[in-house]
Amino acid sequence: MWYNNLSDYLKQKYNKKLYKLALDAGRTCPNRDGTCGNRGCIFCSGSGSGDFAANRQLPIGQQLAEAKERIQKKLPAEDVGYIAYFQAFTNTYGSVEELEPLFMEAMGDAEVEILSIATRPDCLQEDILDMLERLNRIKPVWVELGLQTIHPKTADYIRRGYDLPVYDRAVLALKEREIDVITHVILGLPGETVEDMLATVEYVGRTRTQGIKLQLLHVLEDTDLAQEYREGRFETLTLDEYIDILELCIRHLPKDMVIHRLTGDGAKRILIAPKWSGNKRMVMNIIRREFAKRDVEQGSAL
Repeated sequence: MWYNNLSDYLKQKYNKKLYKLALDAGRTCPNRDGTCGNRGCIFCSGSGSGDFAANRQLPIGQQLAEAKERIQKKLPAEDVGYIAYFQAFTNTYGSVEELEPLFMEAMGDAEVEILSIATRPDCLQEDILDMLERLNRIKPVWVELGLQTIHPKTADYIRRGYDLPVYDRAVLALKEREIDVITHVILGLPGETVEDMLATVEYVGRTRTQGIKLQLLHVLEDTDLAQEYREGRFETLTLDEYIDILELCIRHLPKDMVIHRLTGDGAKRILIAPKWSGNKRMVMNIIRREFAKRDVEQGSAL
């Protein structure tokens, strides 16, 4: 079994373990404030997918300090570093004057090795790209783009709010500035076949973004997706189905693409389905065991 996982990649590059610190920059989203929609993506929780992020009312420095303290309580004394991860909502949605001081504050922490920014491809105007390029000269910057699917019908259904060429242009613009791109893909979106999911993953592979996050579809409380699930309009994947799909995807990804995530987990207090995903440690152990049994190797189908 072999796949190019994030943990090993970081250990090789930084010679130490790096932990993500989920931060909240106090942003919103154009899909919520009326710019391109009012209700957000159909699967997105009230916290803008930042259910594990810090308290947005606190200054970034305090968010960092408290997040580090929580991690350090669980760790033996060892040399570690951190990734400042701006996770909730759309973190390039705003002016350079608003955003740059927040990012600089996070990067100013000596233990922060990488700045990771989750955003939408349609929120990367030229001045924002120029800001990201400046920051990338100080410390490595990752930009995480929420693509989810390449299929127009599904994109309309989930209310993504932009067309596929917008993603393509964003990837190109970031690459031109030598900024690493991580693409988010959701597996198990209603109406999609295994072939549809694989087509999305293969497309991301061809774009040659540096990383990919493979995310299981979760149904969370207070989302429009939850209402559709309760009405019986779709079913979520079983663990066996999900492992089969993951295997297929990994075999079709370029060997040098870093896999940042194999599943993800919704906050248990708001998780409706699939319930099996609530125990992330158990799920990851089962996935790794199955991958070893099947001798899964990234890129073996290319």
